Amino acid sequence: MKLSESVKPITYFKAHSAEVLDHLNQDGNALVITQNGEAKAVIMGIREYERLKDTIALMQLLAQSERSLREGRGKTLDEGFEELWKKIDHEEKKE
Repeated sequence: MKLSESVKPITYFKAHSAEVLDHLNQDGNALVITQNGEAKAVIMGIREYERLKDTIALMQLLAQSERSLREGRGKTLDEGFEELWKKIDHEEKKE
């Protein structure tokens, strides 16, 4: 969708809300709502919102992991696998 098609005044949204919501849920694009010529809100379908939230959570997890590595709290791949195998062996011995 072109940006010019994804910006609508609030009066348009009020008059066509059901149609707009159907369209948002079908194509996954967001709609910028303006009031008095200024952008005031963004409306998007629920699936797109959930994807956005998942992406943000993943990026936060990545940033946290990078911070941990910089602070020396990380492990090498070999250390991680060694720890994992020890846990697996320990669980198998319990059974």
